[in-house]
Amino acid sequence: MLQQIARQQDIVEIAPQGSTPKAAALAYVAEQYGYTYGMAYRTGFKNSLVQVRMYRDPRPDARVREAVTITAHPLAGNGGTVPGLVQGSLKPLPEAVAAVAVLKDLITFDVMALYVADRSQKVMGYLACAVLTALLLIDTSPVEAVASGGAVALLFTVAFQTGAIRRRKIAQRLTAAGLLAVRDEQGAQRFLRPGQLPGHTNPFAA
Repeated sequence: MLQQIARQQDIVEIAPQGSTPKAAALAYVAEQYGYTYGMAYRTGFKNSLVQVRMYRDPRPDARVREAVTITAHPLAGNGGTVPGLVQGSLKPLPEAVAAVAVLKDLITFDVMALYVADRSQKVMGYLACAVLTALLLIDTSPVEAVASGGAVALLFTVAFQTGAIRRRKIAQRLTAAGLLAVRDEQGAQRFLRPGQLPGHTNPFAA
């Protein structure tokens, strides 16, 4: 990631081997070098990796932040200190904990969009339960078939509700942290920091 930043790429891709907290810690470092959070999604084999995309922020304060960071951490990437993290690890320093927590919520909110069912997905899920019940009626008693189909439908319902409730709580935390809820061009809910510009640093311009 630091090599991408050193080349002053417009877009920096972060895909750590590990958890969302690690991705959030790296995103925080990128922010100190004048980048801003863009989006996060799952990729790789069985969607096992969290990919975070950061955009170079053209605003003057971002360039000041970058210059201060380069001066304070001249050996970052070569064994030296990295802004906001304990040296040699991805553990946030006390002064960075709150900011990393916000980034973790941003990443989790975006990644969970893959698992929050829309109306069509719910219809398909419950239709599959009905088909399962019909198939079971061929070899089992009506009571067993209905019970099995109902159990699967209940699991679907719990999964749908749990994902929606968790995402709603994350949205509340992001709003409390001062971020603004917007809709991207597909109509999905996203969050922006106040003053984040449309276009280059806001690829999902609302």
